[in-house]
Amino acid sequence: MPKLVSFTLTLAFLIAPLAATAQQPPNILFIYTDDQGPWALGCAGHPQAHTPNVDRLFQEGARFTNSFVVTPVCSPSRASLMTSRYGSELGITDWINPKVEPEVGLEPGIATWPKLLSEAGYETCLVGKWHLGTQDRYHPSVHGYEVFRGFRPGGMTVADPVLEIDGATKECKGLTVDIHTDLAIDFLKRDRGDRPFLLSLHYRSPHAPWLPVADEDWKPYEGVDLLVPNPGFPNLDVPQVKQKTRDYLSSVTGVDRNVGRLLKVLDELGLRDKTLVVFTSDNGYNIGHHGVYAKGNARWITTDVKDLPKEDPRRLRSNMFDTSLKVPTGIRWPGVVEPGSTIEETVSCLDWFPTLLAAAGVSCPTSATIRGRSFLPLLKGEEVGWDNDVYTEYSQHHYVQTGFRSYRTPEWKLVRDFLRQKKDELYHLAEDPEETQNLIDDPRFNDVREQLDKKIRAKMAEVGDDPFGSARP
Repeated sequence: MPKLVSFTLTLAFLIAPLAATAQQPPNILFIYTDDQGPWALGCAGHPQAHTPNVDRLFQEGARFTNSFVVTPVCSPSRASLMTSRYGSELGITDWINPKVEPEVGLEPGIATWPKLLSEAGYETCLVGKWHLGTQDRYHPSVHGYEVFRGFRPGGMTVADPVLEIDGATKECKGLTVDIHTDLAIDFLKRDRGDRPFLLSLHYRSPHAPWLPVADEDWKPYEGVDLLVPNPGFPNLDVPQVKQKTRDYLSSVTGVDRNVGRLLKVLDELGLRDKTLVVFTSDNGYNIGHHGVYAKGNARWITTDVKDLPKEDPRRLRSNMFDTSLKVPTGIRWPGVVEPGSTIEETVSCLDWFPTLLAAAGVSCPTSATIRGRSFLPLLKGEEVGWDNDVYTEYSQHHYVQTGFRSYRTPEWKLVRDFLRQKKDELYHLAEDPEETQNLIDDPRFNDVREQLDKKIRAKMAEVGDDPFGSARP
């Protein structure tokens, strides 16, 4: 596991007080779903996805069409969101399984934007999923959240959850998605005077299992012949794809209904114009896309593997597909973001740290390593030069071992697996955006492959990433 480098935050770099800013900084409501592909929204073009509230939120602000995470599974993606650093730098490279690796978590002393906002005067609260370590030393309060109402591990029941609420364990009754929203609304209604707030609402939906859901969330899909994204894929188990899509979209609609509740409360409290609202997810998702389901640690959803044991490696299709790395992202910020905006520039989860601090008028500490960049100029509609390349990684160690490192430009994507022979992939995205033709062995593109390989290695050197020892050249 890479050695962690802790950065102690001291008064030496402290930010100017919020009172000194030219105007009152915005409240921040950061809505974060679990395993949601951008395709699972009506505003993204899915004609059957019933998501009127998220669609409206995006229409009232800006929708990003090229928003990526840098690792396509939960924990490392969440760590990158918090720190603007890659999971390989933090010792978090796959989803954290507390039963087998209880010692793994986001180390204290690492700079996080919630902590910096708290130190700058924000009242901070996390509701929902943490999944960055279960030990007390990794508690959300260590990383800047004054209030925590949720669960530390990755898994949680869809209904009747047992949650940690303000330091006490409580058995709750009802759908978990509704309970999380209730807890968030309770925080919104607190009397805090003029003090701005950060509310991070990390839903566990639409992570599987998806059922049960409220009747009203199931109703839009009842009796509907649901679309299959890749019906011609060899041996695709179409009935299973349709069933999973129905269950999944009903869970997505449950989130959407609750987003509507939150937006209504903001209006009722007179907070709409004072609040920057974010909607995004920790990774993308596949249901039939590329013949698989799930995310970077996907499994085949084809009839030829149906009878194999669940743990059989032949059922697995680890990947770095765009469908696993792309996430839905929208921001509403009245008076700053032009309603109905579409931002096509490439951004990643590393960029939230500098962007949200910039929006709050808070400086990034000079002592911390920040891999992302602020996209505040894009939100304001400013003309700026922008690098649309993105580097991603995934060192999977659950189910199978992989050493994925990927470099993506708007035209090409190279995926290298430094741990497994003959698993490299090259896609010409400009002509094949669905990533259906692997051109890795095509001699016509040797130069492209070599150029992208150099970029991968340069990034690995930049972040001190050498976990493979005698990795193949």
